[in-house]
Amino acid sequence: MVDKKLTGRIAADRIRMQSTPKAPSGAVERFLALGDCSGIISDVMDELGIPAGIVGASTLKPTIPGQVICGPALTVRNIAQRVDALAGARASLNKMAEFEAHNLAEDGDVLVIEGVSGMSNMGGISALTGKRAGERGSIVMGGVRDIPHSRSIGYPIWASEITPITGKWRLETVEINGTVMIGDVRVAAGDLVVADDTGVCFIPGDKIMPVLELCEKKARAEEIRCQAIENGIPVPEISRSTYGEKNK
Repeated sequence: MVDKKLTGRIAADRIRMQSTPKAPSGAVERFLALGDCSGIISDVMDELGIPAGIVGASTLKPTIPGQVICGPALTVRNIAQRVDALAGARASLNKMAEFEAHNLAEDGDVLVIEGVSGMSNMGGISALTGKRAGERGSIVMGGVRDIPHSRSIGYPIWASEITPITGKWRLETVEINGTVMIGDVRVAAGDLVVADDTGVCFIPGDKIMPVLELCEKKARAEEIRCQAIENGIPVPEISRSTYGEKNK
C-alpha cells in the first residue's frame, strides 16, 4: 500500500480537499470520444455564456504532440520563495510539494499547477510519480524540466515554459486543491480539464453536462458538413450551412 503521510513541505491545513470532485459518470469517456475537441468546447462555452476557460497551445505547449487528455483538476499553487536561491540550495530549503498532490491523486485526475515563471515546477521524477498515481498528465503555468523523461513514460504535460533551472530552492507550494489561476482562467479543484494540440479547456464542474451535450451535437453536425464538403457540395452551400444542421 502507498504511504499517504505528508512529507512536511506543506501544512495539512493548506490541503483544501483530500479528493477532487469527479465528473458525472461517463462524461470523461464521452469527451474523449470527440477527439481533439478544444475548438468545439470553446465555441460551446461562448454560446452557453460560460466565461472563457480556454488557454491556447501557443501559451500552454504540449510536450507530447497528438495527445488528448480529460479528467478532473487536481490543483497546486506555488509562489516564489523570498530567500536567496543559492543560500537555499546550501541549506536544502526545498519547499516544493507537488508530491503531496501526487499522494492524493486518484486514477484519472489531471494535475493543474499555478506555477512560478523562470524555474521548473515539476520534473521527470515528479512525472513518473504522477503517472504511477493514475494522473492523465499535467497542466503547468510556469516552467517544467526533464522532458525526455516524461515523454519516455508517456506522461503528457502542457506547460508555458521549459527550463533546466530547479524550483526546489526558488518556490514554495502554498495550497493544494484550492483555486488556481492558469493565465486569466480561474480553475477550481474538480473542474474538468480537456487538453489537446490546440489548447487546454477548463470546464466548471456544474457546467460539464450542458457543455458535453452541446459539444456532441455540434460534433455530429460538423461530421455531416465535412462529409458534404468531401462529396463536392458547392462552396456557397457550405457557407450557408451551419455545422451540417440543414443536412440532418
